[in-house]
Amino acid sequence: MKNFVYNIPTKIFFGKGQVKKIGPEILKYGKKVLLVYGKGSIKSNGIYDKVIEILKAHEIEYFEVAGVDPNPRTETVYHGADLCKKHGIDLILAMGGGSTIDCSKAIALQSKYDGDFWQDFYIDRKYKLIKDVTPVASILTLAATGSEMNGSAVISNLATNMKMGFTHDRLKPVFSVEDPEYTYSVSKYQTCAGAIDIMSHLFEQYFSVEKDGFLQNRVIEGLMKTIIHYAPIAIENPRDYEARANIMWTSSLALNDLVDYGKESTDWATHQIEHQLSAVYDITHGIGLGIITPAWMKYVLSDENIHRFVDYGKNIWNLSGSDREIAEKAIEKTQEFFISLGCPANLREINIDDSNFDLMAGNATFRGRIGSMKKLSKEDVIEIYKLAL
Repeated sequence: MKNFVYNIPTKIFFGKGQVKKIGPEILKYGKKVLLVYGKGSIKSNGIYDKVIEILKAHEIEYFEVAGVDPNPRTETVYHGADLCKKHGIDLILAMGGGSTIDCSKAIALQSKYDGDFWQDFYIDRKYKLIKDVTPVASILTLAATGSEMNGSAVISNLATNMKMGFTHDRLKPVFSVEDPEYTYSVSKYQTCAGAIDIMSHLFEQYFSVEKDGFLQNRVIEGLMKTIIHYAPIAIENPRDYEARANIMWTSSLALNDLVDYGKESTDWATHQIEHQLSAVYDITHGIGLGIITPAWMKYVLSDENIHRFVDYGKNIWNLSGSDREIAEKAIEKTQEFFISLGCPANLREINIDDSNFDLMAGNATFRGRIGSMKKLSKEDVIEIYKLAL
């Protein structure tokens, strides 16, 4: 096991009615807040009104960035950062799912920086230029990305047709409210996409060519089983509290560094491949992952890494047979599960053809080969897109 520093500083308020705690927490950082949210669901379900009531009761001044896109744009980040600078914002409060929280983190990054966050951090990775950020907090309304408890932010740049992520410890939310009841109104489609996104985060950290990480992989398997058990229940009965609660907490644990600390390597090629798909076609991230993941699995499976597929097949799907039989059947079971939740089986079902494969594969690999299970070139990524057709 590799050395690591364990640092997950986000304070979590989990459960019914925990939003009432935000007033005193915000005042620890100041009295000016930037509210960031999407296209209206928090107003229809009453969350917005409750938050405003709390802010007024604690004499907290607030400003707003509304209408964040499901794949948040650079333009929204610049707008939010300008508001932070103009009004001296003390804390950014994201209300929504991962896209809203990611957008808030990027705003936090740009708000304390005079250069361009996209070029200097997302493209050039000049980490040393980050001196300060505006603190971010979140009220989670969609369990999927784990952004409520990590330092990653994925942003889309429409001018370059690129979607990229950036990670920094300073971007971890200082606190997050996780009330499973706030996810009752999430549609079956978005519940499906969220469950697949969570599974994909676990896959990215589970599938590695090395045979290390016994402890981490057993924890990951437990989280996978939780999603496999509860996602169908939440889709069938959206107001099942236990299902929503288990999915929400699994979302946080799946991507807060807990399950990959000490592992030799993780993969993340599938996410980079899908990011370019949703950058060009603006599809839901989890749905793209549901289509790409089985194709990636089929393409990278080899004698060198088959041991991880065998563990997965035996421990998750209770499969038996030869190593090759278990591995191939496990991939089939994965796709069957995604389809059972409501995910399309291939790209053609969502009207995507091969016309942009070269562009997307080039953007996915613009820094070089990606992944660890198999080092993927631009040509490899094109083949994975073809398998997903």
